[in-house]
Amino acid sequence: MSHASPCIALASGGSGGHVFPAEALARELLGRGLKVVLITDQRGARFGEDVPVPVARIRASKMGQGLIGKARSFLEMGIGFLQAFRVLKKLRPSVVIGFGGYPSIPTLYAAAQLGIPIILHEQNAVLGRANRAMADKARVIATGFPHVVGVAGALKSRLVHTGNPVRAAFIALRGTPYLAPTPEGPIRLLVLGGSQGARVFSSVVPQALALLPDPVRRRIVIAQQCRKETLDEARAAFAAAGMEAELASFFTDVPERMGAAHLVIGRAGASTLAELTTVGRPSILVPFPHGHAGEQTANAESLAEAGGAWLIPEQAFTPDSLAVRLESLIAMPDALSQTAAAARAWGKISAADALADVVAQVVQEGRPAGG
Repeated sequence: MSHASPCIALASGGSGGHVFPAEALARELLGRGLKVVLITDQRGARFGEDVPVPVARIRASKMGQGLIGKARSFLEMGIGFLQAFRVLKKLRPSVVIGFGGYPSIPTLYAAAQLGIPIILHEQNAVLGRANRAMADKARVIATGFPHVVGVAGALKSRLVHTGNPVRAAFIALRGTPYLAPTPEGPIRLLVLGGSQGARVFSSVVPQALALLPDPVRRRIVIAQQCRKETLDEARAAFAAAGMEAELASFFTDVPERMGAAHLVIGRAGASTLAELTTVGRPSILVPFPHGHAGEQTANAESLAEAGGAWLIPEQAFTPDSLAVRLESLIAMPDALSQTAAAARAWGKISAADALADVVAQVVQEGRPAGG
């Protein structure tokens, strides 16, 4: 059965790391004249507002603790499966693309039961749990990184490296050249903590800047994203260091701030790395240490090995170590420029386009006989 305009369903977890690439793909598919629907859980509510596609919300739950917790999770996922099954049966999409996160599982499982082709997109350098659970049912596993840990045997033949789709605002800054700080000019630091903020940055960064020589510290212009509950603590720490800092729990203009930054300090989530390498900015990456499979460390290692970032593990991320690193980098603007260039060279600007091509190919191949 051929549709004049195929419908494509995107299944995503509710965090920005999963939804932003889904949104970027949605824009690309809409631009190609396709119908798109996003299926996510309640947490994904605020993200669907940015892209003009219908959003279907289903129930989903992380695996709970203990017998009662597990039973409740299975019940939630079961309800989510029935909700997703109904949505997919009504829409009959040509393909379902899963972006990871546990809320994607009910939709992908429903798609498998209905014989709808599945594509997975893995943002990280380690295959996530949701994608691992559904990998054997996928036609294609599109990856954000050139090498992904956790894909074994026959599944390797299904891998396609597309890169991680990023929002248009970052792509628009691709042509903005990196200008290293001048000997007497300001040094613009941008500190990003991921969608949740990062408590460690609120304590370490102000203390590190307080340790810098006075002439260097006076040149620093800093904007830092903090958790709401650490804003006052961070403000007091910067004041104690004799510095003014622009602090917020959420910046709405991250692309512009990144474009203007001389150096970014942040976590190593896949979306953050895709954004840094699209714009081409040098960074100090402090991977979140509690990921279930060390995916942020793998992400950061991949970019650091390409010369596009510096990696500091969280246990080594102290005021002293950061102050030493900052002072040496500020004294070597050429190193900042070279790292910016390596980051930019590593970035895949056409990721949304490449992923949309994979979708088009699977749509063209059609469903299996009897599907």
